[in-house]
Amino acid sequence: MTLGQRIAQKRKELGLSQEALGESLGLSRQAIYKWEADAATPEIDKLIALSKRFGVSVGWLLGVEDEAPEQAPQPEAELTEAQLAMVEEIVARYLAAQPKPAKRRKWPWVLLGFLALLVSFHLINRLDQIDEQYERVQMTVSNVQDSVNSQIYGISNRVEEILKAQNSLTAEYGAEILRLNLKENRILFSVHATPKTYIEGMTVKFAADDHGGSINQTNGEMGTNRSFTGTLASQITDEITLSVTFTYPDGRQETQVLDTFTDLWSDSLPELEVQAMYLFGEDVVDGAFDFSGQYVTTRYRNLRKDFYGNPAAEVSEVQLGVFRNQRLLGWATACEQPSHFHGDYTDQQFYLLPDVSVDHLTDTDKLYIAALVTDSYGRQFMSSNIPFVVETNTSRDHAFLTYPSDGRYDCNPANWSFS
Repeated sequence: MTLGQRIAQKRKELGLSQEALGESLGLSRQAIYKWEADAATPEIDKLIALSKRFGVSVGWLLGVEDEAPEQAPQPEAELTEAQLAMVEEIVARYLAAQPKPAKRRKWPWVLLGFLALLVSFHLINRLDQIDEQYERVQMTVSNVQDSVNSQIYGISNRVEEILKAQNSLTAEYGAEILRLNLKENRILFSVHATPKTYIEGMTVKFAADDHGGSINQTNGEMGTNRSFTGTLASQITDEITLSVTFTYPDGRQETQVLDTFTDLWSDSLPELEVQAMYLFGEDVVDGAFDFSGQYVTTRYRNLRKDFYGNPAAEVSEVQLGVFRNQRLLGWATACEQPSHFHGDYTDQQFYLLPDVSVDHLTDTDKLYIAALVTDSYGRQFMSSNIPFVVETNTSRDHAFLTYPSDGRYDCNPANWSFS
């Protein structure tokens, strides 16, 4: 049986659905489905979690043991019992090596003061020796821990290699960018894959999933050494997954991911900063806040000289506005530096915010000072300050604007409302 079949077998024996197993591991049902279909491989921590959940050994899941013996869940620990025993023995030997305190004897009073000085000197020296020996014990324990961690890391890598080898359909594969066109927002990949087991009459199809609802496919052409090659086109997005599907003469199909390219779209964009920190700490009175008379700035910085042969994108147009929960409240107006702003702002553009007042604010609302940016390639994206939320749990007379724990924002204009 494959790894996926063994996971499915134990899940069914425990009467668990794919969704229930996924929830217990903090994963989605789709992740469990991919494991059981051998379309994806569990990471090492998930493999260990599966073995504990099913009460079987990792070796049985990997197929290197014939039976699945019951085993009690093992607590996560940095050291095994044998290694802990080694450390305890080191400490015990150290303690046993310490001299026993001498029995008190009666000495003439005339020598008492002199002996007290000698004992004090001896104790100081002895304490220094104890400190040195204690440091050596600590170093020994640290070396044992480093050794164990190194062994665990090595075992983890070997297990991952075994899993990849078991589930890999290819003997060799690869993908690289051939061309990238920012003006057309298109990218072309070169892909190749050599099946681990070639069967006469099998066909190969390569696919590019841009995770935006579009999947492009192309048939692979067999060349030398029964290696299949092809070219794949895709829209430029922040996540593009390339895969290969082998179709056998009996109709059976198997798919393997070749590579995933991330952040291509974001990395190709110019950088525009919206700076509205002046609003932090402003009072919110009776659930209302007035943006009238407030100023913010933007700063444009183009840090990219070239992007896969394309001239760097530049900012061509900026529309700055105030948004509540990503819905437009009003557009700001570009202006000169106000007289009450002192300092050098030569690299920044000032904006006067619109005369809008927001009421009925709650701690679930988010207020954005955000810009709809158009670059030199005609592409549009959103750039925003850290959104503001209302802090109501305060000793101040009024609630005030502050930053949320999660300061991320959506840069896709399709998810914002401008009406």
